[in-house]
Amino acid sequence: MLALLPALMTQAQEKPPAPAGGYPAGVEEIRYPVPADRSEQPALFWKPEKSGKGGEKVPLLVALHTWSSDYRQAGGEALYARWCQDRGWVFIHPNFRGPNRAPEALGSDLAIADIRAAVEFAKSVAAVDESRIYAVGVSGGGHITQLLAGRAPEIWAGISSWCGISDIAAWHADTTAAGRAKYARDIERALGGPPDSSPARAEDARHRSPLTWLENAAGVPLDLAAGLDDGRSGSVPFTHSLRAWNAVAPADARLSEEAIAAFYETRQPPPGVGSPVEDALYGKRPPVFRLVRDNTRVTIFRGGHEIVHEAALNWLAAQRKGQPANWNPPKIGALEATDADTQSGK
Repeated sequence: MLALLPALMTQAQEKPPAPAGGYPAGVEEIRYPVPADRSEQPALFWKPEKSGKGGEKVPLLVALHTWSSDYRQAGGEALYARWCQDRGWVFIHPNFRGPNRAPEALGSDLAIADIRAAVEFAKSVAAVDESRIYAVGVSGGGHITQLLAGRAPEIWAGISSWCGISDIAAWHADTTAAGRAKYARDIERALGGPPDSSPARAEDARHRSPLTWLENAAGVPLDLAAGLDDGRSGSVPFTHSLRAWNAVAPADARLSEEAIAAFYETRQPPPGVGSPVEDALYGKRPPVFRLVRDNTRVTIFRGGHEIVHEAALNWLAAQRKGQPANWNPPKIGALEATDADTQSGK
């Protein structure tokens, strides 16, 4: 049965598929095979007609849902699909085992395997340009995109990661201290208890944390971004993005823990390090701090727990696998979004 999936997908595309709730017409629910556990996993999927197998090669966007959601999430995620339809890209929005409150979710080996298999599925039914495979996500999607940069660097032409959790044990402590017990409970359900309750759980939390893997990501164009108010008006302190930067950047470009703590406490960038920059793609959420080294960039912008879709997707469009990161992308498309769209959930 699994071997028939590409053929079935081709047949299904001959009829105009019903749109998934909240998504533009043509986006449909599919299931694809995951060899790691011989399962079939769900996703939302769209491909342009011209990209049929053997047709014109086009980019692939792998869009990742947030912490508490699944592949059917349709807030700002629907904007990813709209971008792909407007640009003629292939779009896939996998489930990667759903909300991050089960052992098989939360950056597990199976979650990573699901996303790898989603890429392979897309390549099996569409003419994907393998030099232009991109990943994007915010919050829980920011967590998994950081993991993908470190655990599957060979796939990506570019990864755009927004407000991501880089350290599961640290976020458990952050959310507990901030009174956001839901997220701490989610982590405990996935690990079987608090990260500090046993050596095995501490190791499991470490395995699911991007900081463990990001040293492998230096060759991947990786754009990290977080809002200055996140951790206060939002649920993930922007310190997670700064520490993700430290995990990739060479020693002479890293921020000290003292500088990170002071930045978060005062919301004033470290003196003499980085600077506010002009970046029209950020619109009404301008950067207040930015560091760039080789293929990695971190931006703290004037905003909260959100993604600036125009900045993320225009940047991705300028990246090519095997080439140095392009940090001056042209604006090739606009995406107007309300705060409700950009506040994509936790």
